[in-house]
Amino acid sequence: MPQVGIVMGSDSDMPIMAKAAEMLDRFGITYDMNIISAHREPQEFFNYANSAEERGYKVIIAGAGMAAHLPGMCAAIFPMPVIGIPMHTTSLGGKDSLYSIVQMPSGIPVATVAINGGANAGILAAKILATSDEVLLKKLKDYKEELREQVGAKDAKLSEVGYKNYSK
Repeated sequence: MPQVGIVMGSDSDMPIMAKAAEMLDRFGITYDMNIISAHREPQEFFNYANSAEERGYKVIIAGAGMAAHLPGMCAAIFPMPVIGIPMHTTSLGGKDSLYSIVQMPSGIPVATVAINGGANAGILAAKILATSDEVLLKKLKDYKEELREQVGAKDAKLSEVGYKNYSK
């Protein structure tokens, strides 16, 4: 049974939403992925959001651009966490999407990541699930250590090419 629902309003969102899926795969988290337009197929959207809990979802990751109603509408219906990914748009650079997602009314929260922040949405979903899963928490800690080691390796390369840096 999938733990996370990934939903987007258009196939043009797929490259960003795939980054969320890649992070979930990395941590061994099951998910379903769907394209559903809240505006163009409202009945399908309501069916999706109303049945998400019984399908086993613990978190929904919803990506949307422009008016970006998909994350907020998911949060209005689904009783558990929703993570919104504002998509970059050609007209306003994604600010329209960002503002639409972060300005939810009181009582209907949507956790929001950066514009095109698919990977961070996947990591945030993993962190939410890790609050009750010690194995997943260990995987997240290991991932954080990998990131630390990557930065250390990049820092070490500075001195190899002749740049001086301070000792840590």
